[in-house]
Amino acid sequence: MDSVFEVHKTIRSILLKILENHSLEQLNKIPPGFNNNLIWNIGHCISSQQVLVYKLSGLPTMVSEEFIAKYKKGTKPEGDVSQEEVDEIKELLSETLEKTKNDFTSGLFVDFNEYTTSMGFTLHNVQDALSFNNYHEGIHTGIAMSIRKLV
Repeated sequence: MDSVFEVHKTIRSILLKILENHSLEQLNKIPPGFNNNLIWNIGHCISSQQVLVYKLSGLPTMVSEEFIAKYKKGTKPEGDVSQEEVDEIKELLSETLEKTKNDFTSGLFVDFNEYTTSMGFTLHNVQDALSFNNYHEGIHTGIAMSIRKLV
């Protein structure tokens, strides 16, 4: 699982650089042809990781239900986010990664509610969820990399 966490760390590093290298206005801008923006894609990665890994394991998430609802699949930005929320997301990028790695290493993940993703891939355990999460975050990182060229 070390390589799974290394990939996750690399993805989160790329997302952090996007946050650090774009203004609040750029993070909130939805370019023509897109339904969302940079900050939504990054918040969505955090929200989805918490659901896929923690909720499906029957464990509490590090983020609020409101955060999950705001960035879950099928949502889109309903207005600009504040600098305070950007700062929170920036912190959550590393905090959720480190806590997940520590929780996995300590054996916290025991139970798992099997789940079939919208792509038809069935997650049988937390290892599947962690691997699939990297794929999912990779997709949204690619979208964010496209958006950043247009803002």
